[in-house]
Amino acid sequence: MEHEVIISLASNMNQEANLAKAREQLTQLLTEAHFTSAIWTTPINSIRKEPYLNQLCKGTTAFGAGLLEEVLKEAEKRIGRKHNEDGIVAVDLDLLQYDGQRYHLRDWDRNYVKDLINEL
Repeated sequence: MEHEVIISLASNMNQEANLAKAREQLTQLLTEAHFTSAIWTTPINSIRKEPYLNQLCKGTTAFGAGLLEEVLKEAEKRIGRKHNEDGIVAVDLDLLQYDGQRYHLRDWDRNYVKDLINEL
């Protein structure tokens, strides 16, 4: 059974290259992955001042929500994400929605999500 998902992509280091790598990973992971345009945003509550590049992806997967989140974290590591980065985020892949159920509820209030969701 296929599940419809929305995933948020973000990076504040080598932003364009890292989002390209993330799109490649998601294209292999999801069926019919569709991506919004990418937009630059100012960091929120960050010790670093580098802007973020943000994008959304909509697709389908046979994975359950928990397994998908684990696979997304593994993809982050492959791209170069480390935790204890002093605010450097090579890439952040967050499951925003799974079969209509919303996750990361604070992210839904962010302007870039509100703007990009209309492109999906």
